[in-house]
Amino acid sequence: MARKSVVGRFSRSKHGYGFVRPLDVRSTERDGDIRVPFVASADAANGDTVRVRITKESHVGRPGLSGEVVEVIERRTTRFVGVAFQSAGEHWVQVDGTQFQRPVWVGDPGAKSVRDDDKVIVELIRFPSALQDGEGVIVEILGAADAPGVDTQTVIAEFGLPGPFPESVLEDARRQAEKFSSSSVPSDRQDLTGEIIVTIDPKDARDFDDAISLTHIERGHWLLGVHIADVAHFVPKGSALDQEALTRGTSVYLPDRVIPMLPEIVSNNLASLQPDHNRLARTCWIEFSEDGVPVHTEVKRTVIKSCRRFTYEEVDAFIEDPDTTAIVMTESVRGLLGRMQRLAAVLRNRRLTRGALELNMPEVKIDLDQSGRVTGAHVVEQTESHQIIEEFMLAANEAVAEKIAGVEGKFLRRIHPSPDLRKLRQLTEFVSELGFEVESLESRFELQRLLKISAAEPEKHAVHYAVLRSLSRAVYAPQEQGHYALASDCYCHFTSPIRRYPDLTIHRALDFLEAGKKPPGDHLEQLGEQCSELERRAEAAERELVKLKLLHFLSTRVGTELAGVVTGVARFGIFVQGIELPAEGLIETDDLPVDSYRFDRSSHTLSGHRPGNVFRLGDQIRVRVRDVDLGKRQLRFGLAQEEDGRKHKVGGRRRTPQGRSQPRRVRGKNRQNEEKQKVPVENISNVGKRKKISKQGTKAKKSKQNKNRRG
Repeated sequence: MARKSVVGRFSRSKHGYGFVRPLDVRSTERDGDIRVPFVASADAANGDTVRVRITKESHVGRPGLSGEVVEVIERRTTRFVGVAFQSAGEHWVQVDGTQFQRPVWVGDPGAKSVRDDDKVIVELIRFPSALQDGEGVIVEILGAADAPGVDTQTVIAEFGLPGPFPESVLEDARRQAEKFSSSSVPSDRQDLTGEIIVTIDPKDARDFDDAISLTHIERGHWLLGVHIADVAHFVPKGSALDQEALTRGTSVYLPDRVIPMLPEIVSNNLASLQPDHNRLARTCWIEFSEDGVPVHTEVKRTVIKSCRRFTYEEVDAFIEDPDTTAIVMTESVRGLLGRMQRLAAVLRNRRLTRGALELNMPEVKIDLDQSGRVTGAHVVEQTESHQIIEEFMLAANEAVAEKIAGVEGKFLRRIHPSPDLRKLRQLTEFVSELGFEVESLESRFELQRLLKISAAEPEKHAVHYAVLRSLSRAVYAPQEQGHYALASDCYCHFTSPIRRYPDLTIHRALDFLEAGKKPPGDHLEQLGEQCSELERRAEAAERELVKLKLLHFLSTRVGTELAGVVTGVARFGIFVQGIELPAEGLIETDDLPVDSYRFDRSSHTLSGHRPGNVFRLGDQIRVRVRDVDLGKRQLRFGLAQEEDGRKHKVGGRRRTPQGRSQPRRVRGKNRQNEEKQKVPVENISNVGKRKKISKQGTKAKKSKQNKNRRG
């Protein structure tokens, strides 16, 4: 009888063996990965789509499937970045990372003047396997491995991020600029140039894609205007601009630069809602009742003129003192800010009441000098001014989605599937072990309550990391699924067409509605998969460059101690991320206190037999930098020691003298009220706007990446 085969995505561990994650989970009737021994992995590389034949239902000492790669169906890439060197008269490249354990032979690269220790891009002609070495050719020299900016070029090359815009695209943008006139109001647009409309953005923002107006109308109702840059007007479907935007999918926000989806002629000028300039917009008018219930929505083509550009800091100063004279503004604008604050609070309370979630995961951003090297880090604060804009963007995204769905139109939704029930049951067991008395977390309101009651407890990190791991990932798709984290039945991305292609498709769907037609649903599933994949690529590239810059920073600081939190637990050790400096490293079991450790997957715990030798997801511990391997991109931590020589553990479970967990008893008459005061999961909704940086360097370093991502 023939063995069953499965198609999936391959990834290799640093120890040589690999895993294949099935593209169709149902094909294995499990949701676990298939383990592939090194000798059975053929020449597969990370990210390749492969066919694997199941060889065993379980492998020694571990549950799950084992298999062997029988075909590489599609390569993720044939280009890799590594360091060039010579040995015994031969030229080699050691590819960065750990997936290729042996260097790749590259023949004679002398024509390109490659020097030892140069960082290069190599095109693989033959992929390495257990039976043969790899072979390739050097196609580009990035520069000396430690030269400023080479780390960024490395990540751009590795992830295949786009470079400069082609001349045909720039020429298309110039033609759009020549046709646009800001001195007149087209007859087919509503003239809002006399309305009180403002923008609220980071200090160094150069493009402004959303603006707000808000008035009180009859019956005590609110009329909210969310004015979004009409990017679709400048990017006709099928044009050179459109094809390039589709290929890019999203703007990419790296620590020291932005790779935009659209040329700056469009993103920073034509479509940017700059103050005191007539600009084309798509305005979503939402009428709310006094208590925040949406009663009517209209979407119009408009021309607006923002009368004031606010920074988040200025709005926070107003919130602290509404009568402040330190912030210059007219009384009409002051009144607008006051109304915005009040309505946002109403909408927020209403959203939390329906079960929206919020994970309190502090975001730490690295600070860079003018050469792009790390100088430190800072915590990104999400203040009330951010929340005000967040609420209005969420409301507009939801209102537009419901508007299109109301005519049974097909469109690209932003969906966040409900968590797997098995994972929620495991989460319930996990937090109960931590001492929190909860009912089944299959209820979103119980999950919401848990997030609130754990917020002030030492186990906060453990709870929030575990909740994050139990949730699915938000994606773009046409299916009629809701957004679990936002507790929304119908949701899309409408508010950031300058930086996200899915938003551009929503604007075009509105064009069909305006013409009395239903938006076509052709190829939406494929488009959603493409946009979701490009979004994941952008996020992975940002994480990898942050990691690379931090490794360079710590390579000269071996022995430095850091406060950290356990972000992952495995049989071979624990992963720890610094709290003040967001570097993640591994403490191997050999570097933990001497003991015999047992790994429990369901409780995310690595526990020894001796008292105190228990390490759990979310524990706060103090570590020291033990070793940095720039070539393999690995950081190893060790436990810091107290003055008496004991290993230093900061956080952990609260226990009774008998060693058992103390439950938090939070039930009582106030529980119903507690359930109404819950809060959206950061980075799952991804609503917010990310702005292009005004320049690279010290002045822009802190705020350029602090762009609140909405929805």
